[in-house]
Amino acid sequence: MLTFSKQTDPFTGEYYVQAPFKGLFLTEHPVYNKGTAFPEDERHSLGLCGLLPEGVSSLKQQKERTYEAFSSKSSDLEKYIYMLSLQDRNETLYYALLLDHLEEMLPIVYTPTVGKACQQFSHLYRRRRGLYISARNIDHIDEIFSNAPFSNVSLIVVTDGERILGLGDLGMGGMGIPIGKISLYVAAAGIHPAYTLPILVDVGTNNEALLEDPLYLGLRQKRLEGDEYDEVIEAVLNGVRRHFPTALFQWEDFGRNNAFRLLERYRERICSFNDDIQGTGAVALAVLLSAMRIKKEKLRDQRIVIFGQGQAGLGIAMQVITALQDEGLSYEQACSRIYGIDVDGLLVEGMSVREEQKLLLKKRSEVADWKLDNPDKITLLDTIRNCKATILFGVTGQSGSFDESILKQMSENCKLPLIMPISNPTHKAECTPEFAIQTTEGNCLIATGSPFAPVQYKGEERKISQCNNLYIFPGVGLGALVAGTPKVTDEMFLASAIALSKMVSQDQLDQGLMLPPIDEIRQVSAKVAHAVTLEARQSGLGVRAGDDKLFDMVKNAMWKPVYLSYRHAKS
Repeated sequence: MLTFSKQTDPFTGEYYVQAPFKGLFLTEHPVYNKGTAFPEDERHSLGLCGLLPEGVSSLKQQKERTYEAFSSKSSDLEKYIYMLSLQDRNETLYYALLLDHLEEMLPIVYTPTVGKACQQFSHLYRRRRGLYISARNIDHIDEIFSNAPFSNVSLIVVTDGERILGLGDLGMGGMGIPIGKISLYVAAAGIHPAYTLPILVDVGTNNEALLEDPLYLGLRQKRLEGDEYDEVIEAVLNGVRRHFPTALFQWEDFGRNNAFRLLERYRERICSFNDDIQGTGAVALAVLLSAMRIKKEKLRDQRIVIFGQGQAGLGIAMQVITALQDEGLSYEQACSRIYGIDVDGLLVEGMSVREEQKLLLKKRSEVADWKLDNPDKITLLDTIRNCKATILFGVTGQSGSFDESILKQMSENCKLPLIMPISNPTHKAECTPEFAIQTTEGNCLIATGSPFAPVQYKGEERKISQCNNLYIFPGVGLGALVAGTPKVTDEMFLASAIALSKMVSQDQLDQGLMLPPIDEIRQVSAKVAHAVTLEARQSGLGVRAGDDKLFDMVKNAMWKPVYLSYRHAKS
């Protein structure tokens, strides 16, 4: 197992990297490889003579060459495969290119294209990346972790492949999500790729199509459940604590039956969070806070309907409740502002609900005088009409569920409703921005989960904010690592949401934007991380240092994808 190390020359002050080997191996390792950018002196000192063409390229020239190749690909999936192959051979070049074309490439390296890649993962498999831990090899967990590429791992993203985006159970194919998520961590927050590790915990799949696919590379059995499942997860977590005790652990795309209980079970034992729950909640809250600045209203005066009560919906509810309490409301008062709707309609006492859904149960007396289309079920439209909703979230993956009647009712309830169809990929959004703007005659604020092009309405261009977790999770992760906190709290996510909303300028608010431009993501991640370190310090969980010192620590921790000089690490 290697240890990535950046050194400073004590005489010249020059930064350099200790190369652990010479020759062919150096050109084959994605973290150390510079390709044609190895200068002539290093080609001699590191045993590279004859392995590379005569010409020496700058990083700028390499980016031009690779972007030309990227642009020549005829489909998004081909572009995804090209970028993955680039990452597999030269990570510095990969991230330098990604940062130069972030807005264009984000939909390629992550949603929506990553969903297609996960569906075909076994057919597209080229080269190993990360660790695969299956129920059959769990007894060898220490051997598995000893095969991690680097010993100084600081960030782990793990999935069991059960709920990949809005696509469901993709088994081993879910590995594309931790790989993609780590790419976003590195690009947005500058965590060096050598300090990261994607993990797939393979407990089987209930996807019959995968089990019948002769090329499927995952464990060919039904998913483990109950104690058998928990024993696998416990072994993984204990392995992480033994081998990487200071690493941040992110749960990603676990099914609803496991996501909440695993988060609650382990959040005090290991520094961890669930981006689908907490990250989604925080970025949604940031949009709400920006919307309140546009509407010049208080969050406590809103009536919020959340259509969908899975991880995203409940994550939003929990984070909004935290914010409402911060505004001075009691827990009960905060819960009363939010209306949760699941498959059987509005959550009302007496219904069979999961433990985490109980916070939004309404008393029968609260809805006794509501006018309903059908007394047997309180529908989305019933709820919006009767509670006079001013904010509407969609997290169901049900395309078109925000129809004309829903949007018109929102317009009747207030002058400027906030509509947030944040399901992804794009084709699963509850409505399109164009439909929402046209139906409300332009009188709405809108943010989506997937990227949408600007909408032309009455001669004006309306830009659409993407409620993308990228605004939150990289900065939260970076801040937690810099602070050295033993756990990630709800208050840290609240601090991150407030910091994110404050980055939106008045000019951007005037245009209806509620999040900063995505090309400012590095500045965003730095400020979010700083907010997390401040909250960690305030709560007694983080480094005790001054505000400026903490911000300097954050900035110093952010890797920039440039080539440093190499010196061979002598044994």
